[in-house]
Amino acid sequence: MPTKLEDYVFNDTHENYTEDSEVPNGTFICDTDTDPLLLYHTVFLPLVYSMVFLLGLSGNGLLLMVLLQRRTHLRVTDIYLLHLALADLLLLCTLPFAVTQTLMGWVFGNFMCKFVGLLNRLNLVCGSLLLAGIGFDRYLAIVHVVSSLQTRRPQTVHLICALLWLFCLAFSMPDVVFLSVEPISNDSTWLQCQYNSHGIHSNNWLLVSRLLTHLLCFLLPLIIMGYCYTAVVFTLYRSQQSLEKQGAIRLAMVITLVFCLFWLPYNITLIVDTLVRLKILPEKTCQTRNALSVGLMVTESIGFSHCCLNPILYAFVGVRFRNDLLRLLSKNSGVCWPMLCARCFSKAPGLDMASTTSTSQYI
Repeated sequence: MPTKLEDYVFNDTHENYTEDSEVPNGTFICDTDTDPLLLYHTVFLPLVYSMVFLLGLSGNGLLLMVLLQRRTHLRVTDIYLLHLALADLLLLCTLPFAVTQTLMGWVFGNFMCKFVGLLNRLNLVCGSLLLAGIGFDRYLAIVHVVSSLQTRRPQTVHLICALLWLFCLAFSMPDVVFLSVEPISNDSTWLQCQYNSHGIHSNNWLLVSRLLTHLLCFLLPLIIMGYCYTAVVFTLYRSQQSLEKQGAIRLAMVITLVFCLFWLPYNITLIVDTLVRLKILPEKTCQTRNALSVGLMVTESIGFSHCCLNPILYAFVGVRFRNDLLRLLSKNSGVCWPMLCARCFSKAPGLDMASTTSTSQYI
């Protein structure tokens, strides 16, 4: 789950330890009274994750409502978006637990520790692979229009998404085995949900899962999206130009760039931290440990905020989705505001057709 602190030992008795103070296992105990980590944990993390939670819940919730309104007429891309919105929503639901843990320790018991950890890993991996699936589907729809007609059927996509969920569930199940609630140190009452069970095997799984997470959550989706959207851009560029296709080309580049910018810092920081754990990089001091902790915290929050952008990047940029959303809001509020209704229902011949055609047929 987010903000695991298994790499960092804190002194909650507020005694003045120095870098030379060690506990029996050879790890350093750092003074938290002057530690900037205290500010990050008590102010920065709750604030950022609360904003991400509220924005992501609103955006993905609206997207899910729009898609469910026309669930009997979902297109192939819509099916991927439905699963992506569900994965993002479930992932966002783990953030309040992470905020509570940073402020109060883990107070939800051992079962919820395992369940929330499973939910977090499952939806993080599944959401990343679904992004790759959307890129590959649009590659087939644009680059291989005719040959992909048989494979791009709703039944096939539902089956692919179901298999993807099962694969991610199998990948996440070891978290249920190794996650448990333990005090952060022997003389502490502060409980943490972290990899404690089965001794050295839990640490081995932590390292293996980090490697697999790099591959499945970042490198593989980035490679697939980079290749597929590059092929899409070249295909659209060679075809007859239009304002809609130019917008689709820009959107393809933005989607790949945003994914890279939001998740690359966290992956780099996590690799550095893993190298420190493996003692490939120099032994940790309080300064390096604190810097890594802050770096992991900040970059992880940036990565999770990507969930807020998915509805905008993948759905609401299309006029069809915007119109469906505005109709839904107008229907539920009982009020049809003039400007909303004009955007929803106006079909005046003077309107620019490039702006009234959904770009989702391209991107």
